[in-house]
Amino acid sequence: MVAQVCASCGKRLPARGGRAGRSSVYCSAACRQKAYRERQGAAETGVQGLIDDIARKVGDLTPQPPSVLYSGVTDLSASVARLRRVARIARESAKDSVTSVPVTKPPAAETPLTEADFAALTESYRREIQVHCYRMTGSYDDAEDLVQETFLRAWRAREGFEGRAGARTWLYRIATNACLDFQRRTARRPQRYEPVPGMNHGTGEAPDRITWLQPYPDDELPAADQDRPDVAAVSRETLELVFLAALQHLPPRQRAVLILRDVLGLTAAETAEALGLTVASANSALQRARPTLRDHLPGQRADWAAGEPTEAQRAVLQGYMAAAERLDLDAMTELLSKDVRLTMPPNPFWFTGRDAFVDFLRPTLDPASPVFFGHWRHLPARANGRLAAGGYVRRPGTHVYRAQVLDVLRFDADDRIVEVTSFEPHLFPAFGLPLKL
Repeated sequence: MVAQVCASCGKRLPARGGRAGRSSVYCSAACRQKAYRERQGAAETGVQGLIDDIARKVGDLTPQPPSVLYSGVTDLSASVARLRRVARIARESAKDSVTSVPVTKPPAAETPLTEADFAALTESYRREIQVHCYRMTGSYDDAEDLVQETFLRAWRAREGFEGRAGARTWLYRIATNACLDFQRRTARRPQRYEPVPGMNHGTGEAPDRITWLQPYPDDELPAADQDRPDVAAVSRETLELVFLAALQHLPPRQRAVLILRDVLGLTAAETAEALGLTVASANSALQRARPTLRDHLPGQRADWAAGEPTEAQRAVLQGYMAAAERLDLDAMTELLSKDVRLTMPPNPFWFTGRDAFVDFLRPTLDPASPVFFGHWRHLPARANGRLAAGGYVRRPGTHVYRAQVLDVLRFDADDRIVEVTSFEPHLFPAFGLPLKL
């Protein structure tokens, strides 16, 4: 149910006038900014501030009208989830403490951070640090683990923290080095897909195979800065799957330098300090990274960097899901570009061109085929700034639709599907999708 009143001031929202797309929950930019400041303020006032904020929201709940109740409960749920994460970080930090009192005396001007206040501080940066770790690794699972590693390292090094104003740069430095340590241990390198015997892969060139690549939920991205739309656009572009895959071709240190400089906007001196390099070395790494990245991106920026999905693309997504549900291969074929490509990380299957794509799907969608996979249902989702579909299959002889695949779609200039990247279903809960229907 969509709220009909502003989630900030309670005034009735203006009529949509027949426009499609996601409904606004605020009546104006001022209310949106006010709500954002309140959320940030709650995260920065410490754990007691979070508790007081939750108590206030509980007191403000009212059962009528239903739209107001829905809005209030949604806001309360987000605050409770934030407090739960703070408590978890504080608990993990406390486990790491040898004594209840710091052994090293802090500077006289600073008040020692308690576990709870430290957790509240780091929680306010959790989303952007997780996105940074995701860019560095290309894996949602690894990014989650590295955020926890970052916060534990930060807790151990808290005596070197120079104050709230430097928290963001301090955490980015720790997170970057945690990612570099992880990449030294794993030594991952992109490979090329190999032909699978007996399978028609199409006539196109085999794409890069990045077995660890995973999608990222749009709902977990940091809140966009309304005053810096250029920064928001860069942020969206640098989370595109095409861009993420290209990043994986860079050596880890070059990747770190490029992200810190070109994505986060740090200076050469700040980047060098974060990585323990000289400024000359950091600049040299950046000069080597940029052409390598360009070599692994499509020739035209418009081929991979997209803004908000268009109404035509949303209609194609609905048609894609409906065609699968009807087992209508002809209808699905009409939605595909001639040069469509399908990959399924970490699985070895890949197809280039519409004919190969359709040859792969035909027997699995035919109830008379001995390899008929089952009946499908889909739920819409958003991943890496793109439209996506969570697919559920009811296997022959069963009665439950179980999570099977998350398809992330990319469109060409004619709003046809030019790429489908299909991921395994264990990340459905991160996208707010159930594991069965």
